[in-house]
Amino acid sequence: MMAISTTKPINFVLVHGAWHGGWCWRRVADLLTARGHRVFTPTLTGLADRSHLLSADIDLTTHITDVVNLIAWEDLDRVVLCGHSYGGVVVTGVADRVADRIASLVYLDAFVPENGQAMRDIVTRPLGDAPFIAPIPAAVFKVNAADQAYVDAKCTPHPAGTMSEKLVLSGAYKTVPKRSFIWAADYAGAMTRFYEQYKSDPAWSVHAVACGHDVMLDKPEELAALLEQAA
Repeated sequence: MMAISTTKPINFVLVHGAWHGGWCWRRVADLLTARGHRVFTPTLTGLADRSHLLSADIDLTTHITDVVNLIAWEDLDRVVLCGHSYGGVVVTGVADRVADRIASLVYLDAFVPENGQAMRDIVTRPLGDAPFIAPIPAAVFKVNAADQAYVDAKCTPHPAGTMSEKLVLSGAYKTVPKRSFIWAADYAGAMTRFYEQYKSDPAWSVHAVACGHDVMLDKPEELAALLEQAA
């Protein structure tokens, strides 16, 4: 197990990607909590333990508001805000709305959007026209073999409206002091282009982790250490 060392408690808000829920962060959250940090792993509206709220009316703004409200009601500041995959679009929108509360943005094998883009503009696979998008098998994302059945059982349909709404940014998110990108090198999926774009950019801290797309399940100890490093 990789050693994790820190002396100051950190507020972490970890945002899952499409089809997932707060459940996917449990291993990482346990490691960070054991180190004395505060860790929040909200499930976005309509997914997982909130799948009873699934509706065609859910859009990207709904998910951004989920996280903004968590930060507000928990009185969080100096937050390390991490988004996985689709969650990268969500955390960008969150940071733009509450930039003064965010100390560090972490994109975990995630999409990094620009102003005016929707997920449909930047994702590489067809999303179809149905109101809900069925989960993609864990094996496609190269989740480790031991966890594939677990992930497939936990994933739920994702509201398609979140993929169609264009992200409107004021630019405030660019004032967040730190920015990191963590690439799942064994998956080498659509997010590879962001890794290539930012790895030589001094404004970014960039890391490659040898695992599948669900880094929080495949490499929880390494990810916990990188999240602390990002603070």
